[in-house]
Amino acid sequence: MTKEKIVSIEDRIPKLKQARKKKANRRLVFYLTIFFFLISIIVYLQSPLSDVKTINVSGNSFLPDKEIIEQSGIKKDTNIWTIDKEDIIHKLRRNPLINTVSVETKLPWTVEIQVVEHKRIGYIKKDNQYHPILSNGLVFSDSKKDMAGDAPLLVGFQDEKALMEMSKELSKLPVNIFNLISELHWTPSDKNKNAITLYMTDGFMVESSIRNFAEKMSVYPSIVTQLDPAMEGIIHIGVGAYFEPFNKELTDDEKLMNENVE
Repeated sequence: MTKEKIVSIEDRIPKLKQARKKKANRRLVFYLTIFFFLISIIVYLQSPLSDVKTINVSGNSFLPDKEIIEQSGIKKDTNIWTIDKEDIIHKLRRNPLINTVSVETKLPWTVEIQVVEHKRIGYIKKDNQYHPILSNGLVFSDSKKDMAGDAPLLVGFQDEKALMEMSKELSKLPVNIFNLISELHWTPSDKNKNAITLYMTDGFMVESSIRNFAEKMSVYPSIVTQLDPAMEGIIHIGVGAYFEPFNKELTDDEKLMNENVE
């Protein structure tokens, strides 16, 4: 039978005291860490350290960064915690060039503004200058001597309502069809106020109507594939669709169909 070692209470007390002291020290360090962390947050919130120092703008091509920042109301001394994203979005959406806006804050002091401007769907020529036309029908004041070639030239659109409707229809077009349009002329008559004539980059002309134009033009690629590229003529797209070679006399039925397109 082995003899068990007996530890007296006097030997255990110092060890218990040491363990309790270590536990108390760890607890004190933990509380001090939280305390200084909270103090740091308060100092950060109340000091210029939390002021906005960087404002990044992206997605803009018409509007300069400076103008967007000014319209947002954000300043370099604005506290980042007081940023009202919905208010900034509301302010920027007042600009007719801007379609959508998103605002994000990134600590410690950065604000990111991402805008989506209305799509450029054409150009209009005024005083030998080309002005971009946006998808909402707005004619942008900025102008250039030459077209960029990324959108068609719109001719004869003196009526603001017709221009706005035409702009909306052009914005609905698939890219492959939109890129084929070189010029688009508004050619109203007594019988058809919405008549338009298009000059395409593939050599064809198109006669159609502003109303439901995007839907009507969806058949254009399939029509072209059935035609001889060497042929020249006009593709009529209205109630129906047919090809008219140049120097060909229209039948009475074809004339009537062309006149009744709206």
